[in-house]
Amino acid sequence: MPKQKSHSGSKKRFDITGSGRVKRAQSGKNHKTGAKPRKRKRNLRQTAFVNETQELTVKNQLIPYKK
Repeated sequence: MPKQKSHSGSKKRFDITGSGRVKRAQSGKNHKTGAKPRKRKRNLRQTAFVNETQELTVKNQLIPYKK
């Protein structure tokens, strides 16, 4: 049986912490930033965690060997 390949986009977008949670970057900083307040753009720099309902999808299907 051949090995399952990791999803290339997920390798770049997600990172698994030591406790097993999945870190992600926040969206909303690529365009139309002139209309957003400085505080909002500053807070969007911080990382966030993937929701628990989607965490298994990211771990099992997209990053199969990085558990």
